[in-house]
Amino acid sequence: MEIIAHVRPENFAVQTNEDHQQGVAGLAAQFAAVFGMEEWGRVLGLLHDKGKEKKAFQQHIIKESGLDPTMKVEGDYSHAYIGAIVAKRLFPQFHLLMDNALMGHHRGLYDYGDMKKMLELDMPNDVSVESIDAQLVAPHIGKPKDIHHLQRMLYSCLVDADYLDTEAFMQPEQSKLRGEYDTLSSLGEKLEAYLNRLKKNAPDTEVNRIRNEVQQWCIKESDNKPGFFSLTVPTGGGKTLASVLWAIKHAIRNNLNRIIIAIPYTSIITQTASVLRNIFGEENVLEHHSNVDRSKLNDKELANRLKLATENWDYPIIVTTNVQFFESLFSNKPSDCRKLHNIVKSVLIFDEVQTLPIAFLQPIVDTFDTLKRVFGTSILFTTASQPVLSGKIMGTNPFVSFEGLSEILEIIPPKVNLHDRLRRVKIRFDGERKDYDKIAEQIAKHNRVLCIVNTRNDAKEIFTRLPKEGICLHLSRMMCPDHVRETIAKVKTALNNPDNSIIRVVATQLIEAGVDIDFPVVFRQEAGLDSVLQAAGRCNREGRLDKGETFVFGLQKALPPGFMTQTNNARIALGKDHDWFSPEAMEAYFRQLYSRVDNFDKANIKELLYKKEMQFETAALTFQLIDDNTTSVIVNWKSSMDLVERLKREGVTYTLMKALSQYSVNVRNNDLKKLTDAGAIEEVLEGIYVVSDPIFYDKEVGLVTDNHWLEESLIV
Repeated sequence: MEIIAHVRPENFAVQTNEDHQQGVAGLAAQFAAVFGMEEWGRVLGLLHDKGKEKKAFQQHIIKESGLDPTMKVEGDYSHAYIGAIVAKRLFPQFHLLMDNALMGHHRGLYDYGDMKKMLELDMPNDVSVESIDAQLVAPHIGKPKDIHHLQRMLYSCLVDADYLDTEAFMQPEQSKLRGEYDTLSSLGEKLEAYLNRLKKNAPDTEVNRIRNEVQQWCIKESDNKPGFFSLTVPTGGGKTLASVLWAIKHAIRNNLNRIIIAIPYTSIITQTASVLRNIFGEENVLEHHSNVDRSKLNDKELANRLKLATENWDYPIIVTTNVQFFESLFSNKPSDCRKLHNIVKSVLIFDEVQTLPIAFLQPIVDTFDTLKRVFGTSILFTTASQPVLSGKIMGTNPFVSFEGLSEILEIIPPKVNLHDRLRRVKIRFDGERKDYDKIAEQIAKHNRVLCIVNTRNDAKEIFTRLPKEGICLHLSRMMCPDHVRETIAKVKTALNNPDNSIIRVVATQLIEAGVDIDFPVVFRQEAGLDSVLQAAGRCNREGRLDKGETFVFGLQKALPPGFMTQTNNARIALGKDHDWFSPEAMEAYFRQLYSRVDNFDKANIKELLYKKEMQFETAALTFQLIDDNTTSVIVNWKSSMDLVERLKREGVTYTLMKALSQYSVNVRNNDLKKLTDAGAIEEVLEGIYVVSDPIFYDKEVGLVTDNHWLEESLIV
């Protein structure tokens, strides 16, 4: 009797286990060959579903597929762990690199103790143990920190191969949607044509000449072999397009497979992805983050293809978040890890690299090192505020240190003196602390002005005190993503219209990095030097003025304790006499900041993963880049309530939840309590909260938690 792997429900067609395992083995071998472990991938594919030979599993699949609904299932039908037991018998020297991937290919990678217990289970009598003709060669593992990533990459090859082969049988029409895109060579031609058009139509200004010079340096330095590179370009120097130009030419020169751009903020991602789609076409750029809504694409086949590509990143250009990238690399779940093998032999661009979380910096930098040495990636760090990532850096005591990378090659040599040539702003520090009224009064003296503050509450307090004349806008995460996006578009449109004499904007840091806006005057609440310079980058961006002005101010109340205060104190410790835009000032700032840090490995990754007894599941739970103690609530904005009604009728679907994410705000516990006590929140489905009353969502400031209606509700 043939062993069944899958049954297609519409016609009861059967895929045999032999066919499935051979199919998975071929794909997994192909994926693992990219990092020199082809035979390992093949063996994983051949072993992963050995457990389906169990009589109980065959009874289970016959019953559940509908082939025979009356079939009685006798005993345990779990199957994934069997392949690991077989591997232990067949490959006693090498099985530890395969066991976790095999037994976790559905459930996820195990902690060592749990995996060991599974390996001690008895081999079922109805599973055959036949030798496999395979010549496994021990991989070259340079350092202990490499091994967990090597296991995860093998796991990724197996999981993706398993999903793809299963999809090809169970959903053949969906399977055909994968893998249609242009080569990097043709994308390089598109980029050069776009840049030539841009130069042809651009005015001959000093800023545009510098942007062209930056691109020429990127072309020149793209011939280097894979390694670590940095592109330190002051704001307005055109580093986004220059970095992609370098990446495509570097990838072609070194036969690398794709370009992955990791960005800290969704506002920058949306803007960057939009620019790249305009150059390369929708069909070549994958934007992967939680706020993407592809339902608005007219081409539904393309929308489906893009959705499928988020599963395994089989695309030439990927734009994603730092959180998505790094948490996947430390995840134990098949859905997260499936894409990882497509990072191998890629060009990785980390934009605004100064935002990498310092509490996780050691495992992140260790990952960079492993990706470069073991998996052949080339890594480019881009920013106007380059942090210190190489060498040894001490923390607050001799036992806290940060082991950085080996040599990082700067693409633009110091002699080019970009920070001086692109100097368009004078930064003034105000030593006198002021209240909200005084700051609002100072802002109101300027007609075109941007004010950036550290908290949502500060933004609201200053905004409400500004005179409501001309165009006055507020931006914070108390506004839902759709509202934020619409408001940023309003700001850009208003700035491009010379008839708008008064444009005043108060925002949190969400507008600070990567958003292309240009004000003659910027106010920035006190913060770290990198944040101050990012804010200054929104000032006189295009160099239309001789010098723009950025004022750094302090409020009478203290900054929140923790990292925000640490960064500000690191800046203050530098003293007042500095060329703030110079690379030397930025290096001194980061060394000051690191000296205030008591932990570069908050998740304790070294103890969990840099040893034989690896704790994959525990590490995945602790490696969370964002301490999210907030709750997402759907607000009443535009068509959100229509979507909520659909949700009540139809239940949770991927498409519906993606759409609703555009109308959601993450609220802290104290604000959630205010709204709950006021009876403003409805839990429409388990864990899904809605604030439906429009009185709680202001068209200017977003979600309101402290208005007089709340007080009246409490009295009633």
